[in-house]
Amino acid sequence: MQRWRCRDCRHVWLTSGPRRERSAQRAYTRSSAGRQTLADLARSTGKSERTLRRQFDKLAPATGTVAVSQAPVALAFDATYFGRGYGLMIYRAEGRTIHWQEIASETLAVVEAGLRRLLEQGWHFSSITIDGRKGVISLITRLLPGVPLQLCLFHQKAIIRRYLTSKPKTRCGQELRELTMFLGDVPGHIFRECLADIKARFADFLKERNEQGQFKHRRIRSALRSLTVNAPWLFTAQNHPDRDIPTTTNSCDGSFAHWKAKVKIHRGLRKDRRSKTIRFLLSNPGSKPHLFVHYARFTPILPAFSQYWSAAQPMAIPPIFPTKRDM
Repeated sequence: MQRWRCRDCRHVWLTSGPRRERSAQRAYTRSSAGRQTLADLARSTGKSERTLRRQFDKLAPATGTVAVSQAPVALAFDATYFGRGYGLMIYRAEGRTIHWQEIASETLAVVEAGLRRLLEQGWHFSSITIDGRKGVISLITRLLPGVPLQLCLFHQKAIIRRYLTSKPKTRCGQELRELTMFLGDVPGHIFRECLADIKARFADFLKERNEQGQFKHRRIRSALRSLTVNAPWLFTAQNHPDRDIPTTTNSCDGSFAHWKAKVKIHRGLRKDRRSKTIRFLLSNPGSKPHLFVHYARFTPILPAFSQYWSAAQPMAIPPIFPTKRDM
């Protein structure tokens, strides 16, 4: 409740809090989802940066409950980091983020916890696209037997580039890199035949050893081994054309770039405020003011990753829906 007095007629009246809250909500939307800094908002609203910061601390983006799709969805997940020791594991399907976890590092325990959470909510998957981290394939095979698994082709190409560089010096490395560039554009059986042909023609070259008895071309051998081991999961989308399986995790990677660009505008944010900004972007892809909840008792600082914040975690306080005039 706010008390006002006219300087001319000395009339006194009271106003309730929702209008101020909606004003703070709109300002926070322009700050988090837009490109306005606190200094810009202070000039446009006539409030000091300290006042705006205090009002923002009382707001919490309402995550709400993500509507579970009845039909199986194509899931893709990946992790990104916003600094040392703070990252997000993102699970996306149907072009939206259906779940996320705040993490310190990307481990199998984190992935298993996220997948089990999605299964508890009632999600069903027509396919899963992953980045190829060790142990994830066996984990998904154990948790979700029968679900087609696709390795991200972009990550696989990056692995080969890391082993061979962009300009290999040897003939074997050049042919292997050229073959990898066609990954996803040629049928799986042709790719395997070409890979087997390279291994056969350069068999003696790959067996060469130095004076210490070590293989001379270990990085080329590692690249060959990576393609050979991952081949069963590189062409899953081709084997199931009716399921519309994404061949990359670009849905996640593209979102990472968008969120980081927004966060970088507000350099020097305190960790809890940065976390709130990130969660706002995750839970409010449309950046609409009504996706807020005023919850003064809410504490945005999470214990040091002892529990994960989920996009599907229901809020105890219902959101405030603005009128048409406020939109």
